[in-house]
Amino acid sequence: QLQLVESGGDLVQPGGSLRLSCAASGFTLDNYAIGWFRQVPGKEREGVSCISGSGFIIKYTESVKGRFTISRDNAKNTLYLQMNNLKPEDTAVYYCAAELRRGNCKLADTYYNTWGQGTQVTVSS
Repeated sequence: QLQLVESGGDLVQPGGSLRLSCAASGFTLDNYAIGWFRQVPGKEREGVSCISGSGFIIKYTESVKGRFTISRDNAKNTLYLQMNNLKPEDTAVYYCAAELRRGNCKLADTYYNTWGQGTQVTVSS
C-alpha cells in the first residue's frame, strides 16, 4: 500500500525556517514524481514544488523561488522541503503527493493520485 506521511510543520516567526519531511512507504521515490502542495481554508490547493522520479526535473511556484528547496534522500525514501525566509502568506497546510512518473513532474494537483495527510505551517509573530 502506497503511503505518504508529512511532518515538520510548526509555528515560526516571519523570516524563520522550517524543513518539512515526506516519508514514503510501499514504493520507492525514484520511480515517482513527488509534489508539495499547500492549502488555506477557503482557497484552492496550490502547487509549491515538485521533483520527477529521475530527480532531473524540479519546479517551484514563483512565490517560493529562492526561498524553498526540494530534495530527496533515496536511502531514507524521504522527500524534504526546506523553507527559508518564511512569510505570513506561507501559512497553510502542506501536503506531499506522489504519481508514478520518472520523467516529469507538475504543480497541478490532478497529476497526483497518492496524498499524505498534511502538516500545518503557521508563520506569525
